[in-house]
Amino acid sequence: MIGRLTGILLEKNPPQILIDVQGVAYEVDVPMSTFYNLPDAGAKVTLHTHLVVREDAHLLYGFATESERRAFRLLTRISGIGAKIALAVLSGQSVAELAQAVTMQESGRLTRIPGIGKKTAERILLELKDKLGADLASAVGVQRPAPASSDILNALVALGYSDKEAVAAVKELPAGVAVADGIRQALKRLAKA
Repeated sequence: MIGRLTGILLEKNPPQILIDVQGVAYEVDVPMSTFYNLPDAGAKVTLHTHLVVREDAHLLYGFATESERRAFRLLTRISGIGAKIALAVLSGQSVAELAQAVTMQESGRLTRIPGIGKKTAERILLELKDKLGADLASAVGVQRPAPASSDILNALVALGYSDKEAVAAVKELPAGVAVADGIRQALKRLAKA
């Protein structure tokens, strides 16, 4: 497995680049988030890579950060999501935005990406809910709810409200609200809806 490349950037033809590593030129597909942050041709570049070996091809994908590569790997493990769609997702939004969309279960953010329909977006949110939201969200600095908010959220879900309804209700609560008061206020808001 090729895990990282360091060499001279020879060509930039989105979404593919060519990197010369001591006389061997590697063709690497990159998401646009990585592409926009590349230096000019002739400069030294380092990319985290993921190699896909198929019967008819060896495909190399490159990423500016380890978190991008980790998100790509998680996306490609989802049934029906290939490397092309995974690159589109990472080109359409940052890893932090993706982690936040997964944490908040907001499919609308994903459906704005070309090639991602409603069913695909919902599948991504479902599959990545426990994987991306937990470890990657903390790695990229997505803010987690305060412990009181988390307790209120868990109580609402336990009462039968969906995650989406519970998150929307908790978002409307004032900061620093006590758990018991927060549950009461959230239930009032949910009853009106």
